[in-house]
Amino acid sequence: MSGLPGASTCPGPGEASDLKSPLGAKFREPLTEARFQQLFGDAEQEPELLAEPRWSRLRRLWKRRARACSGPGPWPLLRARLPPLRWLPHYRWRAWLLGDAVAGVTVGIVHVPQGMAFALLTSVPPVFGLYTSFFPVLIYTLLGTGRHLSTGTFAVLSLMTGSAVERLVPEPLEGNLSGIEREQLDAQRVGAAAAMAFGSGALMLGMFALQLGVLATFLSEPVVKALTSGAALHVLVSQLPSLLGLPLPRQIGCFALFKTLAAVLTALPRSSPAELTVSALSLALLVPVKELNVRFRDRLPTPIPGEIVMVLLASVLCFTSSLDTRYNIQIVGLLPGGFPRPLLPNLAELPRILADSLPMALVTFAVSASLASIYADKYSYTIDSNQELFAHGVSNLISSLFSCFPNSATLATTSLLVDAGGNTQVAGLFSCMVVLSVLLWLGPFFYYLPKAVLACINISSMRQMFFQMRELPQLWRISRVDFAVWMVTWVAVVTLSVDLGLAVGVVFSMVTVVCRTQRVQCLALGLAEGTELYRPLRESHKLLQVPGLCILSYPTPLYFGTRGQFRRILEWHLGLGEGGKEAPKTDGPPDADAAGAREVVQLASRCRDAGIHLLLAQCNGAHWSKDLHSVGLTRSCGVWRVPKACV
Repeated sequence: MSGLPGASTCPGPGEASDLKSPLGAKFREPLTEARFQQLFGDAEQEPELLAEPRWSRLRRLWKRRARACSGPGPWPLLRARLPPLRWLPHYRWRAWLLGDAVAGVTVGIVHVPQGMAFALLTSVPPVFGLYTSFFPVLIYTLLGTGRHLSTGTFAVLSLMTGSAVERLVPEPLEGNLSGIEREQLDAQRVGAAAAMAFGSGALMLGMFALQLGVLATFLSEPVVKALTSGAALHVLVSQLPSLLGLPLPRQIGCFALFKTLAAVLTALPRSSPAELTVSALSLALLVPVKELNVRFRDRLPTPIPGEIVMVLLASVLCFTSSLDTRYNIQIVGLLPGGFPRPLLPNLAELPRILADSLPMALVTFAVSASLASIYADKYSYTIDSNQELFAHGVSNLISSLFSCFPNSATLATTSLLVDAGGNTQVAGLFSCMVVLSVLLWLGPFFYYLPKAVLACINISSMRQMFFQMRELPQLWRISRVDFAVWMVTWVAVVTLSVDLGLAVGVVFSMVTVVCRTQRVQCLALGLAEGTELYRPLRESHKLLQVPGLCILSYPTPLYFGTRGQFRRILEWHLGLGEGGKEAPKTDGPPDADAAGAREVVQLASRCRDAGIHLLLAQCNGAHWSKDLHSVGLTRSCGVWRVPKACV
């Protein structure tokens, strides 16, 4: 923004500037519009966007879209939707195959007990966790762009799904169900969980159709980390009844964590010593193994599979000691062999589960996109956020036909895959082979597995999520605002519920973004001596002001929320004072950007009355062009100006 020669220059923030041009200092002659046209020729004026009839504009855009769709042909579209067609021809078989095989088998071994454990968290029989560890992994291998991403059962989604399942299909109050009644209840709950997977997959495909991959930016890193950390506490508390052998109903809704704690403390005298002993021994093995895998990550050729070792030991101990009959310990029981019959979920349930499917879809995409971005940056490749929407949408939609519950990328198995030497999505195929072998042949070996061991696996898998709280001191030093977002989200998740906490975190994060735009500083710039560079005047006293020229930098979008601040700042710097003529009324669209454009017209009018020539630089965005045209401004040689007819 500049004043004509002879107008007063702008003072620095907070004080009047006494900087003066030294004798003999030479400035580059200002490049006026007439001089620019003389040197480089006349620049074509931008067409008046609103002068073109709407039907003509729509026809032109339709023709452009039709050419774009019909030009490349089906092969580029197929390559875009099936990423293996792009990277598989360049696969380094000798260098990568062994690492992918070892990593895939390692992750598959962890998927087996973890899938069964997260199935209990989802309130469905354990075998459906194995289905969810097979079909989504296979589909993402074919459609995903994250080379190091491991998908399958995820604790946060399992917790959210289990809460919704318990609400939609509650257990009868009388309890003591017969075998047939228990099977019917489990079938209804499996159908509800599959319907939620179908709904979240359909929502993600709708987001993909609208190209809404950019929504990942609204779920900031503090929100995602606080969400997973708070959900880990919910998982810990929800598994306490299983650890203690207490047959307590699952608490759902707001304050469920505190309700569960109160119920456990009340029923503590009725806990089972046998279940408590099994849980204590399981945690005594799992927790140190997790710590060893982290501390000696660089020395171990592959992480120690503590979960599968614990599962085998507990199964053998329960079988040889008859713990299920002598001490009434809950066991997994028979795992059906093979695959379930494909079945379309009950579409009549979709309206009821839509409110639950939406936060699940957002959590799935946010966690998966953030994990994929982290490892893509680390290993120097790129991911396509819209393709990730497509991959996870198809994964949830198709897997729901095989009675799978909602799934996504997982923190623990992704880190395990990288530590074990995984390089590409081929590792997912080896992981599927391990789970497939359990489904077809090895299922009977898990008959005597105590459910308390699965609860311990759930708790030990939360280690990485709990330790995210160690980043809070560093976050406090870096950004107090991000720290506040983290804490507000975490408190909301813990006290309310996971889905409500997510909503509170997103809303609070957006409020902080709006507040930051209100606190931005307008900087007065000066010329660095001996150069043509401009720096804020407050940074150095060696900066010079060009006589008669006031240059201001306003580094924030100009919209209805910042227009008042923008007006006050320019009035202070240019000495315009209060009042001034009203902005001319126009027939432009009354949207947010148009409000900022009208504010520019009003200020330009007042500057004209004061003998100050107002120019705008770097306002070339398409939305600015549309709105400035709509209020009567014209653009020439990269500079916006107010014509006399508008003033």
